[in-house]
Amino acid sequence: MGPGKADLLDAIVRHGRLAAAARELEMSYMRAWKLVQLLNRSFRGPLVATERGGSGHGKATLTALGVRVLRLYRGMETSSLAAMDADWKALRRMIERG
Repeated sequence: MGPGKADLLDAIVRHGRLAAAARELEMSYMRAWKLVQLLNRSFRGPLVATERGGSGHGKATLTALGVRVLRLYRGMETSSLAAMDADWKALRRMIERG
């Protein structure tokens, strides 16, 4: 799990379709599909449920596990950024010129 996969899961939530999520992230449908397959194999259960296309163009939704994983990952990101805030500001002061 990383920022790109989390972004894909967020885009799936917004659009409800894998193709639309892939377009938003400027990645091929095949790349998005491969990432979903990898995510679904990597956890104890699938993170994304899909329905094949056709006239309804198919659907993609997060499972309950997918929602939980995404929420935990985003929480880790937020906590990490907060933990490094002071050090980041100190480092930026060393880079910036007056």
